[in-house]
Amino acid sequence: MNDSINMNFLDEWAWLGQIVLLLTLALFVAFIANQIFRFIERQTTKTRSVWDDALPEAVRRPFFWALALTVATSILQFAQQGLMAGLIAQEVFATVRSLIIVLSFGWFLLRLCSGVENRMLEQLKAEPDQVQTRMDPTTLHALVRLLRLAIFVAAVLIALPTLGVEVTAVLAFGGIGGIAMGFAAQDLLANFFGGLMIYLDKPFAIGDWIRSPDREIEGTVEKIGWRLTVVRTFDKRPLYVPNSVFNKLSLENPSRMSHRRIYETIGLRYQDAARMDAIISDVKAMLRAHEEIDSSQTMIVNFNYFAPSSLDFFVYTFTKTTNWVRFHEIKQDVLLRIVDVIRSHGADIAFPTTTLDGLSHLTVEPDPEPDSAPA
Repeated sequence: MNDSINMNFLDEWAWLGQIVLLLTLALFVAFIANQIFRFIERQTTKTRSVWDDALPEAVRRPFFWALALTVATSILQFAQQGLMAGLIAQEVFATVRSLIIVLSFGWFLLRLCSGVENRMLEQLKAEPDQVQTRMDPTTLHALVRLLRLAIFVAAVLIALPTLGVEVTAVLAFGGIGGIAMGFAAQDLLANFFGGLMIYLDKPFAIGDWIRSPDREIEGTVEKIGWRLTVVRTFDKRPLYVPNSVFNKLSLENPSRMSHRRIYETIGLRYQDAARMDAIISDVKAMLRAHEEIDSSQTMIVNFNYFAPSSLDFFVYTFTKTTNWVRFHEIKQDVLLRIVDVIRSHGADIAFPTTTLDGLSHLTVEPDPEPDSAPA
């Protein structure tokens, strides 16, 4: 009897000793791993690569959570061997540990994608000219979303056999369910493939100013999702446009224009007809010499219309800048210089007038004095 009590006592101390040893080993591993992560972070800050910068941050939390959960399951396993008399099968603990490893690795990959995306976006903002040739924000968001979807699907397919679920049966059911879902969610699929076409064809990107002559859509693109695209209108209201709409309409992207056009008609007085040729020549010379006008593009300054109150010539030229605010500043400067050219020749800009001829023989009789009122 005493021998059996002593054996039970020794068994209890044995599993308690195993738990203490496991916890000590786990804390030691966590300490060493933390020092390694810090060393790697100090080294990666010296490079320009975004991958090595995101790697330590991505692996840190999944590693420590996986370590903590693995230690917890091991403690439960030792405890149930010592006190619970094997109520939980050993295969359950092995399955749980396998799931912890799979899910932690998937979590690490998802965090790595997010970290690389954030750092590449920061690099795009800091060095747009150098990085834009290789990657733009719209393409980057699309690739990261596809990678996240692929990681999620892969993690699920790896975890299912661990739980004893046949993957082939799930795939067969998914094929049948996919057909049913396709009929039930046609609009959703149309928007999904519309978003995919936006990512592939790239008619616009985040930050672009877009405009549709077919619909009342105009503003700056804020977000391109798989179902909706968010456009911020110029009165600062968000406009949510289903992606399938972009497959059915014409779309302008003024953000990608190479130049901005100045196209104005100016009218001279009829009495300044003799000065028209010299004025046109001087305006054209002024435009060629203007530092903000691209003389390599089409430039036209010609008299073209006998208007009712003016002799009209038009100015057709392009600015070097595409910035909306800067364009209007340049346009204002050009128009003021045209006014100076016209007045330097003793001419002036016409305005609507009416001339009455052949009525000089008419005289206007004054109104007769009204009869005085009787006293």
